[in-house]
Amino acid sequence: MAHIPRHDQILRIVSRLRTVTVQELTERLEVSEVTIRKDLTILEEMGKIVRTRGGALLAEDRAEMRDIHIRREEHRDEKQRIASRARGFISEEDTIFIDAGTTLTLLALQIVEMNLRVVTDSLDAMNVLADAPGISLISIGGNYRKDAGSFIGATAIETLGDLQIGSCFVGATGFSAAGVFSSQNIIESQMKSKVLEVSKRRIILADSSKFNKDAFSVFARPSDVDIVITDRWIDGMRGLQELGVEVVVAGEAS
Repeated sequence: MAHIPRHDQILRIVSRLRTVTVQELTERLEVSEVTIRKDLTILEEMGKIVRTRGGALLAEDRAEMRDIHIRREEHRDEKQRIASRARGFISEEDTIFIDAGTTLTLLALQIVEMNLRVVTDSLDAMNVLADAPGISLISIGGNYRKDAGSFIGATAIETLGDLQIGSCFVGATGFSAAGVFSSQNIIESQMKSKVLEVSKRRIILADSSKFNKDAFSVFARPSDVDIVITDRWIDGMRGLQELGVEVVVAGEAS
């Protein structure tokens, strides 16, 4: 899809105002309502905004977004330990969900020799598992979000509603002692919430650098999560345990 400068203008306006009406955008940009509505549809498909009745609101904090290539190299050793530990929660013939994200891609690499049914929204996970002989691979579809390498939107959520998942492995941008789990994008959070809803066992993979960080959009609270796998114990994590969430530290004995 060709780059349209007007889309950048819309995003700058919505970033400043957080929420905006079609009429406001029409007046500011001096184009028709039909044009603005088409622009908003495209930007929602890209995961940049969320359509509302008569307008749009910001889907993500653009100032906090970092390139996925940079994120792949951050805390790589810690993420590898988390992925290795998460592998121990998967058994042959399971049906699992693997979320998008750098830690989750490392988990996909851990299971290429297994016999599993894998549901995913991650392009990286699909590429890793596409030729694995024992993997039955299911894509949830939706609109591709380049910033995260994930598929999001109404189609993805609708597909998840028709599935029964044994264990889901979900990433988080931030999590807290109060059991608040968050991501950088509202539409992505909606998808994560749906995954947790349809899964029997709900596992969050998040390295300790994300502890006590608040991202843009909340997708889960303590009652929505069973286990958090992280790389290092921090005293504040005891609060999670007191709320009924099991905290597993990668590298420690089972």
